[in-house]
Amino acid sequence: MGLIGGMARTAVVAGTATAVSNRVSRRQAGRWAAQEQQQYQQPAYAPPTQYEAAPPQEADDGSSMIAQLEKLGDLRDKGILTDEEFAQQKARLLAG
Repeated sequence: MGLIGGMARTAVVAGTATAVSNRVSRRQAGRWAAQEQQQYQQPAYAPPTQYEAAPPQEADDGSSMIAQLEKLGDLRDKGILTDEEFAQQKARLLAG
């Protein structure tokens, strides 16, 4: 193999290496572009969720307050609430 053969082989190897390098670079650039595009398509924050409206409150005829006071009394009688806690909850209920 002479001088020209060695130069030809070097040119082929260098050309192949350049082609492979360019292909790898293009593929990587394509992946990065796809990632950026995907990033822009996703919202940066979650949109606020819709909450259901609170159920309408029943007309207060006093029976529900009495039932709640009875529950509080039962909790106090069972020892779950102290007399002080019962008084606080009762005052809160009566205040409305």
